[in-house]
Amino acid sequence: MKVSYQWLNQYLPLEEKGIQPAALAEKLARTSVDINDVYSPMDGLKKLVVGLVVACEPHPDSDHLNVCQVQVSETETLQIVCGAPNVQVGKKVIVALVGARIKDNIKIKRGKIRGVESNGMLCALQEIGFSEQVAPKDYEAGIWFLPDDAVVGDAVYPYLGMDDTIIDTDLTPNRGDMLSIFGNVNDLAAIYDLPNGFESHPVVESDEAMADQLSATLADEAIAPAYEMRLIKHLHVADSPMWLQIKLWNAGIRPINNVVDITNYVLLKYGQPLHAFDYAKLPSHQITVRHAQAGEQLTTLDGEARSLQASDIVIAAGEEAVALAGTMGGQSTMVDEQTTSVALEAAIFDPVMVRKQARRLDLHSESSMRFERGINPETLHQALDEAAYWLAELAGGQVVAGKAVAARPQFADREITLSVRRVNHVLGTELTMAMIEQLMVRLDFAAHSLDDDQLVVAVPARRWDIELPADLYEEIARLYGYDNLPSTLPAMTKTSGGLTETQARLRASRHTLEGLGLTQAISYSLTTVKRAQQFRVAPDQTQPMQLDYPMSSDHVATRMSIISGLLLDVAYNHARKVADVALYEQGRVFIPQGGERPLEEEHVAGAVTGHLTPANWHQAAQPVDFYALKGIVQTYLQNLAVAGEITYVADSSRPEMHPGRTANILLDGQVVGFLGQVHPSCAAEYKIPETYVFELNLAALLAAPKRDKHYVHISKYPAVTRDIALLVDQTITNQAIVAAIKQKGGAYLKQVQLFDLYRGEHLPANKKSLAYTLTYQADDATLKEDDVNQAFEKVVAHLTTTLGAEIR
Repeated sequence: MKVSYQWLNQYLPLEEKGIQPAALAEKLARTSVDINDVYSPMDGLKKLVVGLVVACEPHPDSDHLNVCQVQVSETETLQIVCGAPNVQVGKKVIVALVGARIKDNIKIKRGKIRGVESNGMLCALQEIGFSEQVAPKDYEAGIWFLPDDAVVGDAVYPYLGMDDTIIDTDLTPNRGDMLSIFGNVNDLAAIYDLPNGFESHPVVESDEAMADQLSATLADEAIAPAYEMRLIKHLHVADSPMWLQIKLWNAGIRPINNVVDITNYVLLKYGQPLHAFDYAKLPSHQITVRHAQAGEQLTTLDGEARSLQASDIVIAAGEEAVALAGTMGGQSTMVDEQTTSVALEAAIFDPVMVRKQARRLDLHSESSMRFERGINPETLHQALDEAAYWLAELAGGQVVAGKAVAARPQFADREITLSVRRVNHVLGTELTMAMIEQLMVRLDFAAHSLDDDQLVVAVPARRWDIELPADLYEEIARLYGYDNLPSTLPAMTKTSGGLTETQARLRASRHTLEGLGLTQAISYSLTTVKRAQQFRVAPDQTQPMQLDYPMSSDHVATRMSIISGLLLDVAYNHARKVADVALYEQGRVFIPQGGERPLEEEHVAGAVTGHLTPANWHQAAQPVDFYALKGIVQTYLQNLAVAGEITYVADSSRPEMHPGRTANILLDGQVVGFLGQVHPSCAAEYKIPETYVFELNLAALLAAPKRDKHYVHISKYPAVTRDIALLVDQTITNQAIVAAIKQKGGAYLKQVQLFDLYRGEHLPANKKSLAYTLTYQADDATLKEDDVNQAFEKVVAHLTTTLGAEIR
């Protein structure tokens, strides 16, 4: 909430006590709520003064510019060229003098506009820092007119409330009471031990009685614990006075007209949302708060026609819904310039119902936020009566005597028993009963002692966040001062720190991927249903788990694969002209298993596009391909020390993967992952270039037996090599040949390296030629020629017999 320092100062002697805004914000941050920012609307602005337009003539060389003579002091009049369509003689305006600084630190200079000298600028509110959402609509296309009593030559800041300081607070959900000036005043009065001067204005009713002019009922008491209405007649809709507009726009709310502005003013002051219905537009004066009918239609104030559900709550006039309760009013009964009577609503709606309704319709507002976090039932009458008071004062209305009441707010103080001994034990303090009672007095909580140790505290309804003794311990601590609490070391047993075996392996696996050139990424665990079903390690027809109330349409289902999130990261980088992207992510996927909770599996995935290594003076950059990615996965699995047999089998079962460039990764015959190229059509959907991905079920790999890692010395004896070229069928894979060679290679065979592959002319049909280098080496002696030849001949014979290979 944007809290005005000057508004607070109306009710608390802050300036008198020397409490400056920065110190006040720092105190709030240490005691009550977080602070987003502390700023003054005039920060960064300079040389903005009140000017009077004394003459205005069309520009001789433009059809939309005007040459204005603007008085900026008793003795000085400036010529300023202005393009605003609403500039008028006799109006007082915002003048940026030569050398002034306006929004975005723009400096105003003397110059010529189409040949006519201009010595400054006439400003709109947006040009001096007001946002488009706050500036009044009547002045959207033109400059702002200052009040007639503004003194020419004075700085404009006080006339616009820009000399105020705004404290932007960030509340936790439990402190909904701080979403009002009333709540902030109460809290600051307690924090600083200041007299609370909060003021209310009692309503003055006319002689006219409510009688049968307006009635209100509840269809279900659970919908609204409180609901009351007042009727104000013979009012005149107009612009609000400047003091009211200033309070609204400093709080981030656009002024509309005096009726709507008063409801927003009371909202800020008390935290009580109000809604004004045009009394004459109501189809019936019998108001009912009820659940919507399934499919019922309502056009809200934003012009959107909405189809309602049975779980929504509405305000109905007769049979027709005229507002979404606690969320937004209906267009058919909105207040406009012709309104002369309003039915004013104050209520407390069920927070859960309001929250579900607002999230489903994506209609979050200042009112719905307060209904969701809680409304103070003590001030509902007060807020409704003060709004009626201001409608009489500022709009000339007459308040009909009495109210239409569907449910009155029910509240009572909550009694909590404290133990002084327990308070001191928890906080580590030495507070006495009298000191604790004094802190309760500062909070305006009634308290009385039962004995030397027990204290009964009556917590008022305005602090609905306090329910337990522990909540009061926090109140005592923050008023006493967290800085005043003694520092003590916790008592604990001595334990040795360190990572578990699983944690150590996970960390080491991340280091492996980073060493191979990949960068860690973290993507959302929630995605769309379509993306959640893509890139499954174990493809099936299982539907992902979906959220009942998702944050947005892009985050509705739990992911069952990590790759889709990585591809979004690749797309993000590609859209920003980053051609070489190599990412990995280690995290959980969520596999439905029939119950309320899914199976959470630890996975690791990678996505690579472009080049893994850049070009240099002696080597060109090589684009990533299937084999480069396979090398990354092989190195990763080797460092993971999995003891079982890892095999790669071609796969075409995943529609989002290229059918000719994808392989399943098997551990002892069980699929634990896959790798390959993203299908071009899928890549086009993600708006990415050719990309290669892999995903591994890390939970299965970590649970698999591991091979022992031990030192193996390097042989000091020379190695012997033999080359062999084979002519084999096209269907025989390199893996099958290497396995056959190793099977008969003997104890001295150290390495098998493919160095040539040939397909084409001079070979029989459906044949290919592969050439290998076999390296033999002993660890304890120099090999003899006969030993190598004998082992090599066994390999040749085995290849010929088992694979039908022809030795070339």
